Amino acid sequence: MNRASSVAILVLLGAFGIGLSYLAQLNSAPRIAAEQRLIDSRNLLDLLPHASYDNQPLEQPLTLQDTALGNSTLMAGYRATKAGQPYAVLLRSQTLGYAGAIDLLIAIDANARLIGVKTLKQAETPELGARIADWPNAWLQSFTGKSRFDPDDKGWALKKDLGQFDQMAGATITSRAVINATHDALRYFDEHRQQLLGSAGHE
Repeated sequence: MNRASSVAILVLLGAFGIGLSYLAQLNSAPRIAAEQRLIDSRNLLDLLPHASYDNQPLEQPLTLQDTALGNSTLMAGYRATKAGQPYAVLLRSQTLGYAGAIDLLIAIDANARLIGVKTLKQAETPELGARIADWPNAWLQSFTGKSRFDPDDKGWALKKDLGQFDQMAGATITSRAVINATHDALRYFDEHRQQLLGSAGHE
């Protein structure tokens, strides 16, 4: 076998290998994307009780208006329903903490009460504000069941600011930012309830 033939065979084998790799990647791409969606779904939806909804909230994002709020910005919104009736709205919120942006997911039920708050992204000080990312999070759970008016506007603050909430130890700025962003989300929900819940929303 001469040199030219050997080179041609190597080129053909290389092209064949590349083709097989491409086809394998092409065939696996939908599966990988589906697995990533499942991971994202679990990460975002684990605030909600397992049997509380039967739709796919993340596949039907809400159109949000006037998203720049007093202390935060809303990045996205989703509606969870059960048998066609609204159960909850999930609002993805971004606020400024001590060291950078904090992304929160805030779940509010159809009666305007907090189901829960979860940190999705943060860059706070390790062992201090960064504990906001712990899950489950006892401090964030203190918001469960609260609403825009329970406590009132003055109550949505740290105790050191004459409000009703404790702070995370050593993390005043982080704590204050999360409280304010949560209150922003509740206020937004109250002011846009019909749009967020849809035509079947509660009065």
